[in-house]
Amino acid sequence: MLPEKVRLPFHFDKSLLVNDLNKIYGDWTEHFVKDNYSGDWSVIPLRGPKGATHPILMIFSAPGVTEFEDTPFLANCEYFRQVIGTFKTKITSVRLMKLGAGSEIKEHRDYDLDEENGIVRLHVPVVTNDNVEFYLNKKRVIMKAGECWYCRLSDPHSVHNRGTEDRVHMVLDMELNDWLKNLLLPEAISE
Repeated sequence: MLPEKVRLPFHFDKSLLVNDLNKIYGDWTEHFVKDNYSGDWSVIPLRGPKGATHPILMIFSAPGVTEFEDTPFLANCEYFRQVIGTFKTKITSVRLMKLGAGSEIKEHRDYDLDEENGIVRLHVPVVTNDNVEFYLNKKRVIMKAGECWYCRLSDPHSVHNRGTEDRVHMVLDMELNDWLKNLLLPEAISE
């Protein structure tokens, strides 16, 4: 079984992340699972199912989807493309996910993310603040801008943005291949 959480050995440039974010900041789509949150939880799809044209369809990967492509939102974001290119595995979907100031993602589990289906999710905080409270199995995980984190999100997790600015993460779903397994072993940098 993969560990509960791992801070991976990647550090991305915070100013370049924000620069790319500012190129597309106004194109947010409200998250479609409204029971899981209160306030503002919205998404910009950067990579999604091949051929999808509506933002909701770009965000959601239906079971059985095997082909993925970059969305038009990613076209002018050179640094985001570099970040995505860091990972030596098949990237299925990539989204910017914004949790507005004062908003909350209620405790839930992402059952589609486990070793058995071979897909894991990484988080790269783009904009965050000290008052974002991310809990995994009732324990706080502090993720700083520019870091890269794996969290076992098939476990219970929740987020509350108690700050005065939006929290934005780049969320990457990818195949769990040998390269990624080696990074996620307990010998990797973990906290």
